[in-house]
Amino acid sequence: MKEEIRTELLFDLQQAIKILDVKEPKDVEELKDLSNHAIEDVALHKDLDIISITVLIYSLYKIIPQINPVDYQRIVQELKIAKQALEKSNFKSYNQSIRRLYHVINKSSTKTKEHLQDVMQAARIKKGTALLEKGLSIGQAAGLMGLSNWDLQQYAAKTTALEMPTKTISASMPATLRLQKAFAIFGVK
Repeated sequence: MKEEIRTELLFDLQQAIKILDVKEPKDVEELKDLSNHAIEDVALHKDLDIISITVLIYSLYKIIPQINPVDYQRIVQELKIAKQALEKSNFKSYNQSIRRLYHVINKSSTKTKEHLQDVMQAARIKKGTALLEKGLSIGQAAGLMGLSNWDLQQYAAKTTALEMPTKTISASMPATLRLQKAFAIFGVK
């Protein structure tokens, strides 16, 4: 496992533990925020371990309000075990702990597969928006990410991705200099 991935996973685990250690009404909102952060990691790294943690956090965000106290404590304990194993680079123990967490979540909710699809769709949309910011058209970015133009446009409209830059090349360079550069490019004298 790459160190950068391990660091991201540790951060996400630490934050989840911090949120869930003491049960409070604001936990659901904080898990939602952590899930959104983790989705950005999925879009950036495309790593299976990050996808696994992101789906886990998203699933926790969805099920935590109705989970029974015994399972709640098991989840917190397993998160701590997973974090400790990852800190020691004991990947076998880490993976076993993640498996146990998924078992508790699956027992509490059968919608984990839906959560995976939700996370992957959100990651594709965020990555598509990043492509828009790099100058691709909505059609190109949506096509590359396997999205419909509508899905990407709905999200991008809420961001600055569709805004035009305020300073363009043509406005920052006199017309005569632009013409000279164009002639030079095409070899015209």
